[in-house]
Amino acid sequence: MSDLAGLQGLGATGATGTAGADGGFAAALGAVDHVQQLQSTSQALAVQAVTGDLDDVHDYTIASSEAKLALELTAAVRNKAVDAFTEIMRMQA
Repeated sequence: MSDLAGLQGLGATGATGTAGADGGFAAALGAVDHVQQLQSTSQALAVQAVTGDLDDVHDYTIASSEAKLALELTAAVRNKAVDAFTEIMRMQA
């Protein structure tokens, strides 16, 4: 799970703080890039597994699980941010 280090510190809004003060938005984009990298690694290992070039299938299993978990976490953070935005918009109406 050390590959999920790019996602550590993300709050419910997906940022580590205010966008202007500490680059929270840039950190969130970096976390999304990390999720993409995990999925690319998983896909490359899947191709190696299918072609028979992969020595240890456990490598693919671990990479696939990490990519799935990171994507689910990213989707959950996104959903919370959308819910918060919707609630703020409802309160202003």
